[in-house]
Amino acid sequence: QERVVESGGALVQPGGSLRLSCAASGVVFRINDMSWYRQAPGNQREWVATITMEGKTTYAASVKGRFTISRDNAKNTGYLQMNSLEPEDTAVYYCNADLVVGVPPWLSEQSSWGQGTQVTVSS
Repeated sequence: QERVVESGGALVQPGGSLRLSCAASGVVFRINDMSWYRQAPGNQREWVATITMEGKTTYAASVKGRFTISRDNAKNTGYLQMNSLEPEDTAVYYCNADLVVGVPPWLSEQSSWGQGTQVTVSS
């Protein structure tokens, strides 16, 4: 079954950096848009960043200039580089990918969410 799995979450001090990964597995022909979201305790899940298949990126105002989203299409993997981390960045980070699955010509699209990875920013 096709799915995405996040990794890279950890405890880090304020001002530190982390890189999250989101890897797709299964019979994945292509990934269209890939996005990162986060959810802090007691808050709703919020959008963080998106990268298109062509590499166009967009960011939430709260992370622009500190976070960088990227992807490796050959590996069906996306990344979120997080710099200058603040305690307010503490959350579970989720990857969402628009997968094109199957083998041509039997292709279909599905939106896949990962299980999340915990990022804690604290001294």
